Amino acid sequence: MAERGARLLVTDDNKVNRLLLTRSLELQGHRVASAENGRIALEMLRAETFDLMLLDMEMPELDGFGVLEQMMGDTKLKDLPVIVTSSLERVAHVVRCLDLGADDYLRKPVNPALLKARINSILEKKRLRYQQKEMIRRFATSEVAEDLQQSGFALGGRRVHCTVMFSDIRGFTSLVESQPPEETIELLNTYYTLMFEAISGQGGVVNQMIGDGLMAIFGAPLPVAEPPLAAVRAALDMVEMIELFNLERVAADKQPIRIGIGIASGEVVAGYTGTQTRATYTCIGDTVNLAARLEAHTKEAGRGILVDADTQAALAGRVPTEPMGEVKFKGKGAAVPVFAVKLKE
Repeated sequence: MAERGARLLVTDDNKVNRLLLTRSLELQGHRVASAENGRIALEMLRAETFDLMLLDMEMPELDGFGVLEQMMGDTKLKDLPVIVTSSLERVAHVVRCLDLGADDYLRKPVNPALLKARINSILEKKRLRYQQKEMIRRFATSEVAEDLQQSGFALGGRRVHCTVMFSDIRGFTSLVESQPPEETIELLNTYYTLMFEAISGQGGVVNQMIGDGLMAIFGAPLPVAEPPLAAVRAALDMVEMIELFNLERVAADKQPIRIGIGIASGEVVAGYTGTQTRATYTCIGDTVNLAARLEAHTKEAGRGILVDADTQAALAGRVPTEPMGEVKFKGKGAAVPVFAVKLKE
């Protein structure tokens, strides 16, 4: 970033300081804008994109401390690197600036060589943070990436009410044995593309993929208005997409596929599990186990989508269902009422 020149903002009420600092930075290859006080600086930061700001402390209208405080409370500005350039020498002032999120504190008059080194170092760190965020976006869902950005990473979980979905392909093992591995990989890639679209389209988050199976959460890490309804609508979209996909498979003289989906709603513990070096976002609890049992029971019941009583009640008749009786699942002390979602004709 520093090598090709960065976009910098110099904020200082002293016109001579602004001009000299701007010229020095431009000679280093940067593109520089300036502001004469903190109010103007914030307006510019919110209207344009900058890579770094050099900030004076003693200014009219809004001083440097006020600027840092407002930036800390703004999700779009809190990560912008700031180097404070000030004549204030008290240690308390330096500490306060750093506590408010400043990356560095240089006393005036600023040594040009030292300033250049600090700018290059901070811009390099910013570039690495950007690469890290891009990696998170690539390997995590957008919802998990947003949660990481807003809340930060910490192992552990919190209790939330959400809806959990499990789904897999029927007879996948036999299908794998009947075709080349390359064809199986192509099938899975297409399958996951379709399923992700249906699930994310209703606000769900796919947090686990194991072979042909997947687990999705509706209502965590980000809230969904009505998780049970969203999950059932996503399941219907998934079934419809598979039906359309099967038209292409049959036309290509390939075996059509079928999926089974289990959905349960209730309280879970959701959060990041694993270690500091390798972790995943997931949820645990009886609701998760029930959703997995319901998905497995679709084979025996001969139905594509099964839901529990809490999910069925939350639908309030907006999606037609039919009772399948009570089923005694492994690990459950009592039989569980099971409902089948009626598929579109």
